[in-house]
Amino acid sequence: MSKTERYPAALTIAGSDSGGCAGIQADLKTFSALGVFGASVITAVTAQNTMEVRDVEILSPEIIRRQAEAVLDDLTIDAVKTGMLPAPEIIDTVASLIDRYRPATVIADPVMVATSGARLAASSVAGAFREMLYPRITLLTPNIPEAEALSGVSIRTEEDFHRAAEVLLGQGCRAVLIKGGHLASEVSTDWLFRQDRAPVSFSSPHIHTANLHGTGCTFSSAIAACCALGMDLETAVGSAKTYVTSAIRQGSAIRTGKGNGPVNHFFEPKILTNIHYDDSSER
Repeated sequence: MSKTERYPAALTIAGSDSGGCAGIQADLKTFSALGVFGASVITAVTAQNTMEVRDVEILSPEIIRRQAEAVLDDLTIDAVKTGMLPAPEIIDTVASLIDRYRPATVIADPVMVATSGARLAASSVAGAFREMLYPRITLLTPNIPEAEALSGVSIRTEEDFHRAAEVLLGQGCRAVLIKGGHLASEVSTDWLFRQDRAPVSFSSPHIHTANLHGTGCTFSSAIAACCALGMDLETAVGSAKTYVTSAIRQGSAIRTGKGNGPVNHFFEPKILTNIHYDDSSER
């Protein structure tokens, strides 16, 4: 029996941010910073910077499928993270890929609106998410506006988090992490809800900074990376929360561009970890 080594690996299926703060760029930086090898499938190309999204060009489902097949036919992927899936037919393509390749972990960040306020997805995407992705994913990670759009519940209080999560779980999600950073509070609290388990909260001090571009992408890709490293879901969320909070803090006073700048992904980079495995099982 032949033994060899490989890196833990995560795949991001998301849009490209030409400004380097969010999307594919933020995901790959996060994977690398946490010691995970990153691969990517680009769903859309955006012309954006720290101030605005100037244009979006959506790729065809066919080239998205071909990118994913090229990666998944070759690499062993320990976790998948999805970001910008801007059209129902793209969500259908991703759902088919999940069914075909059966990744152990899929973290879905329902990216719909950019930090600048620009809409990044068709209005029909919410329904496609519910129908095609909810039954297939490990965790949904909406921020408050996204959770409101997906659940129809206005979120202003802690009770509202629970009401929105009840709707999302009732629609087929196995687990949902509603991120609370949009609430005006001195503490940022995120809530993890799962079927048949008590909710768990994760809190950190609110950091006053304009450099929050890409925090949602970074948080969800950090969860995926932690899962790729072998953590259970609750531990992965807690570790990812610690990472993204530190990345925000370490980049809070740095000027990058003229608008909403990025977090500091590489404040404490980890070395790629080797995984021992039986290479005959990967043929």
